[in-house]
Amino acid sequence: MRLVLSRGVMLTALGSAIGLTGAAVVTRLTRNVLFEVGPLDPLSLAGATALLIGGALAANWLPARRAARVEPVQALRIE
Repeated sequence: MRLVLSRGVMLTALGSAIGLTGAAVVTRLTRNVLFEVGPLDPLSLAGATALLIGGALAANWLPARRAARVEPVQALRIE
């Protein structure tokens, strides 16, 4: 379970870092679309990042929990 969750968290962190970097790069393009929010508003960026990380953790936890229930001997027999 730890292996599945750690890989999911690592990929989520990498994706979040790339996304935040991309958001910082395209601020000039989004400045005209945003109303009453700055393009690099820390609260908005942190909220969106936390929401995405929470969803990714839930999406990784469910398969990890299901895989942890399988007996190792039974999994080896199937392969």
